[in-house]
Amino acid sequence: MPLDGKVDTIVGRETHFKGTINSSGIIRIEGKVDGEINHQGDIAVGETGNVTADVKARNITIAGTVSGNIDASGRLELLSTARLIGDIAVATLVIGEGAVFKGSSEVKTADQAGSTAQKPAASPEKAPE
Repeated sequence: MPLDGKVDTIVGRETHFKGTINSSGIIRIEGKVDGEINHQGDIAVGETGNVTADVKARNITIAGTVSGNIDASGRLELLSTARLIGDIAVATLVIGEGAVFKGSSEVKTADQAGSTAQKPAASPEKAPE
């Protein structure tokens, strides 16, 4: 699945990041992130991605594992290989068949999500072997 736009930041398979990420653009996570993510753009967590963090972003697509609460002003998409443990607050929620979600969900109204137009979420691709 191609990304919808240029990826600005990649956390590679062999990378382990601890701390807070504050950024914009598109982030693709194939490695491990522990901490907090405050992002102004889109996030794609690939199948090998493992995130233990509270995540705030516009659109989020998950194919890997996320443990933490999610606040998405746009769309949260859990692909069939996704595993999400945590509470979510999103404008749009899509859960693929086979995805695992354990937590509570809140669907935001247009006023809560913000008045900006939403772009499609970035989609993770399988990492090169």
